[in-house]
Amino acid sequence: MYRKTEDIIADWTASAHGTVQVLESLTDEKLGQAIVEGHSTLGWLGWHLATSPAFFAGVAGIKVRPATDKKAENITAAEIVQAYKTIAADIAEAAKSLTDETLSETVDQFGKPMTKGSVLGLLIQHQVHHRGQMTVLLRQAGLPVPGVLGPTKEMQAKG
Repeated sequence: MYRKTEDIIADWTASAHGTVQVLESLTDEKLGQAIVEGHSTLGWLGWHLATSPAFFAGVAGIKVRPATDKKAENITAAEIVQAYKTIAADIAEAAKSLTDETLSETVDQFGKPMTKGSVLGLLIQHQVHHRGQMTVLLRQAGLPVPGVLGPTKEMQAKG
């Protein structure tokens, strides 16, 4: 749980930077890549990361809107990156209005009480979870995999 506004802003900014790295590896041609047919695609996951932060942030009292109301099936890789960059910056800026005290306030998250600081922690965990799924799909699609939290196989091979 986050108790200090500066901590959530720092962690969100770092996590968002890693997510941008993953999203920037997307290409329009590979947005349909899925681990198995009928499962989440790179395009759907990227768009989900660009739009879902508004929900989590809203529960925590940070009012932001997704950058566009386009649907995942009509989006380009460049639009995913731009939409994500916009919402990530909007969250970082709007979070500055939170106080340390507001992070301890309790809200309803899926029918259970949670502090706003915990909801913001879930936002980051949710993002990292889907980012991990995307790195596997990037590799399967033959696209570059960025070393977000450490070197990739390719980075290690370069030594």
